[in-house]
Amino acid sequence: MSRFNGKKAVVTGGSSGIGLATAKRLLAEGAAVLVTGTNPERLKAAEDAGLLTLKNDAGKVEDATALAEAVTEKLGSLDVCFLNAGFGRFVPIEQVTAEEFDELFNVNVRGPLLEAKALGPLIAEGGSILVNTSVARDLGLPGSSVYASTKGALRTMVRVMAREFSGKKVRVNAVAPGPIDSSFFSRTGMDPASMEGFAKQVLSQVPLGRFGTNEEVAAVACFLLSDDAAYVTGSEYKVDGGMTEL
Repeated sequence: MSRFNGKKAVVTGGSSGIGLATAKRLLAEGAAVLVTGTNPERLKAAEDAGLLTLKNDAGKVEDATALAEAVTEKLGSLDVCFLNAGFGRFVPIEQVTAEEFDELFNVNVRGPLLEAKALGPLIAEGGSILVNTSVARDLGLPGSSVYASTKGALRTMVRVMAREFSGKKVRVNAVAPGPIDSSFFSRTGMDPASMEGFAKQVLSQVPLGRFGTNEEVAAVACFLLSDDAAYVTGSEYKVDGGMTEL
């Protein structure tokens, strides 16, 4: 397929995981793609794969402006944008610290909001914005109080953005991954024993009986970013093996 021939795309947090899989698919379908990340080695690997790269931290206020400047310099214009950068940390609510709360909200909520603000004027009429949310906001998973709250905030933000950008004919949607590859659990801050038990607990709730893959989320992400979804805006598509609906 070549749904993105001649298109210019940005994927934040695009040097690994779902972001990288989506960026590679956009590239394969004809787009020029700029990815952001904070890990120099991963950014170098992304560059070697044919992607444009920018060291950029969604948790830093000034980096949203830097991203917009890089888009102008490296791409010249912008058609599609996947606001994907974010992370998770799972601890019981009595162990949550103010510092951890601020860090999660700064990266997962403030970051995408400021990026949308900075990139919005650059997005061409008829373009598309996609935000990575999560089914965690629906599940009440133990230890996810702050993380799930950030994703709930993002879902609300997508609705508002879809309305605000509609005058420019720019669509705004969300993709909500469920448990996607077991490596996610290694990034939650849990000790190995807790991580293994939590992964088993989550997997037991997935009707399809397996973890999803980054590429499966990327397929849905690219659909929502493409003109195939030209009449879809304000929506959230779940990629969770039936976890929340069955």
